[in-house]
Amino acid sequence: MDKPQKKQNLAPRNAPVQGRSRERSRQILDATSELLEKVGFDDLNTILIAREVGISVGSLYHYYPNKHAILFAMGSRWLEEVEAALDSIALWPIEEMDREELVDKMLAANLKAYKQQKAILTLVQAMFAVPELRELDERHDEMYISRMAEVFKRMGSKAHIRERERMGRMYLEITHAACLVIVHQKGQRAQRTLEDLKLMVMTFLSSHLDSVADLD
Repeated sequence: MDKPQKKQNLAPRNAPVQGRSRERSRQILDATSELLEKVGFDDLNTILIAREVGISVGSLYHYYPNKHAILFAMGSRWLEEVEAALDSIALWPIEEMDREELVDKMLAANLKAYKQQKAILTLVQAMFAVPELRELDERHDEMYISRMAEVFKRMGSKAHIRERERMGRMYLEITHAACLVIVHQKGQRAQRTLEDLKLMVMTFLSSHLDSVADLD
């Protein structure tokens, strides 16, 4: 029988509290983002990361014990951006907003979070596929779905919470896939894809929010 694989430690070696340590940690994450975009997940390693930052591998290990720990920190940082976008949406006067205006603003806030993270496609693929990072994917989905269920309620949905969460899952899948496409497009091509996404979201919301059914 094969021995069970030992779970990798994903915690930073030391929480960066001093200004210089925080800056070095940020440099490591930024360099990893650049490399992830250039070489991809499989060819990424701590030797390349240390070289890109301009430090020794030993110095790198003072901050993060392995590649997966760095990627976990990257993913966590991106989740903070996503949460900040959702927090901003929650502060809007959703009940009073025109639906089309609200959708425009929500998609813009969502897309901004995707654009802020380099190599976002590779990162989210790793979050889904790599066991050590899957917790991030689950946290992302749970947070997004619960927040959107509340948004739909404030938009006038009378549906049961389970139905609104199902709607949240659908909204997430639609927007997540489209945003990953849009960030890799430019100019009019990106704008047309965004307009297609808006049309899909508006159609989806009209189908559910204009219905009086109280589904469970």
